[in-house]
Amino acid sequence: MTTIQNAPTPTAADVVLIRHGETAWSLSGQHTGSTDIPLTEGGEAAARGLAPVLAASPFSLVLSSPLQRARRTCELAGLAGQACLEPDLVEWNYGAYEGLTTTEIQGRQPGWLVFRDGCPDGESPAQVGERVDRVIGRLRQEGGRVALFAHGHLLRVFVARWIGLPPSHGAHFLLDTATLTVLSDYRGLPAVKCWNAPLAPGI
Repeated sequence: MTTIQNAPTPTAADVVLIRHGETAWSLSGQHTGSTDIPLTEGGEAAARGLAPVLAASPFSLVLSSPLQRARRTCELAGLAGQACLEPDLVEWNYGAYEGLTTTEIQGRQPGWLVFRDGCPDGESPAQVGERVDRVIGRLRQEGGRVALFAHGHLLRVFVARWIGLPPSHGAHFLLDTATLTVLSDYRGLPAVKCWNAPLAPGI
């Protein structure tokens, strides 16, 4: 059975971020915003491996991006029964860069970085930050232990905003598919308790 290594059991005050499992485009490096593609077989297996850790204690709220790769990860991880869809958790709108790899994009715009430059006909870092801030504001108002199923670039902005950094600082947080991140607080200050907790090899 697939297990999570080095992931602490979340406490009642934690927010657990779960990036969806692997897709064909996450493997190829293509930017996947609104393109609604399924998980690969490996992505489904990894999502099932999340269930034992997420079942350790109950969540007061489970939110998921409406896109199927996040919803399916939530289902396989055992939390679909209490999940609510949250449009603000959809992935970055890549606009004209949807489906392109970073190499292809930099052929058009040398030195491009999504966290700094955003996307033509898509979203800027500030716009993604605004969506994330709305979710964070809701969570801090409601309290309780929360699970969020979403996407790589969106969640990297989420952790930056959680600890009070600009959206552009999401560039400093690398995040793999089907991993757990736990956000909490340290003496009243927003803090990162666990980042990018990996799956054990051999799924």
